[in-house]
Amino acid sequence: METLGCPKNQVDSEKITGLLCQQGMVEAASADQAQLVVVNTCAFIEEARQESVETVLRMRAEAAEAELVVTGCMAERYGAELAEAMPEVDRVAGFGVPVSIGASSSSDASSSCQAIQVPEFDLLNLPRSPVAAPWAYVKIAEGCDRRCGYCAIPSFRGPQRSRSMNAILAEVDQLGVREVVLVAQDLAAYGRDQGQGERSIVPLMQQLTQRVSWLRLLYLYPSDLTAPLINAICNSSVPYFDLSLQHVSRPLLARMRRWGDGERFATRIAKIRQCRPDAVFRSNFIVGYPGETEADHDALLEFLNEMNLDWCGFFAYSPEAGTYSTTLDCQVPAELAAERLRELSEVQDQITAAKRDQLIGCEVKVLVDAPGVARSYREAPEIDGIIAVPEHLKVGQFHTVRIIQAIGPDLLAATP
Repeated sequence: METLGCPKNQVDSEKITGLLCQQGMVEAASADQAQLVVVNTCAFIEEARQESVETVLRMRAEAAEAELVVTGCMAERYGAELAEAMPEVDRVAGFGVPVSIGASSSSDASSSCQAIQVPEFDLLNLPRSPVAAPWAYVKIAEGCDRRCGYCAIPSFRGPQRSRSMNAILAEVDQLGVREVVLVAQDLAAYGRDQGQGERSIVPLMQQLTQRVSWLRLLYLYPSDLTAPLINAICNSSVPYFDLSLQHVSRPLLARMRRWGDGERFATRIAKIRQCRPDAVFRSNFIVGYPGETEADHDALLEFLNEMNLDWCGFFAYSPEAGTYSTTLDCQVPAELAAERLRELSEVQDQITAAKRDQLIGCEVKVLVDAPGVARSYREAPEIDGIIAVPEHLKVGQFHTVRIIQAIGPDLLAATP
């Protein structure tokens, strides 16, 4: 199983793996030892699609005799087109389709995807396979009801579809991990499609904090950052805010069909810091969106310098077929977007390094993920930096360590 893209894809892959193991298969140590190779693709932007294609071709080269199945976002978005363009693939299978040896050929993959509506094959509700790490992503909803100007995800992931709270709690109980990381396309909108109102994510959090030591939320839209949600996160053991801001220019955000501006974002961040001075912030920003001016870029640079966010990701705008953004004028040249991205990244790297330097000499509580590798509440798994710890510290347990050195985004710690 080769997984590309976001944590939500990783959850899907784990569920497919669990289904295949229930059918009598076992995981292969490498592609060249496999009878079946599944590539779970990403199609969010052009760079992700290119990586997905390259991975499929590499898997075919490494596993010449295996059945090769492509699933995930590219398979759902480009099913028949992808099957025709890549004869190396034995089957293209969209979301929710069980993958097994002897499946139908790629030529009828699209019709097969539409025909199968059996709930047990619904990836969102499939049982979860065991995880080796002491933490796990848990996907609480699928799809998205928003129509951001640059995003094609709703066109192939569909509208928001929340899981029941009982199903989520049962999965967490079965996983038995120390940390749960909640993910969804629109996390704070959990339950809205079930008529549960705007705040059902908070009761879910209350239930989960009784089951796990750490609860982390990824992908929060700033417009849904309500007072009850802020309080719930601030009162938890993981005051970590992953805010999907995308930009700070009000005119540009309007062209993105997004809410907010830098002033509103700064006010909310300041309120959170009043409640929890030790709160950690991560965000993502799109660079070079159609209509972005030098003034917009300068405003984003100023926001970064003033807000001192702990972690940031920057992505060059990618025109996605069928999205509103492709109809806009004032396209930003790719070279200019790349230059702006480099400038933003350099500024944020310095901010992140300074924030990490401030931790030197502090004692922190960490969860050991693997021998010698740990995280505090400040680091989301697989996304942020790590803390290198003595290898004798037991994996899957919490320990108190003292930070002795910072190396860019990563820290080095010793026992007190």
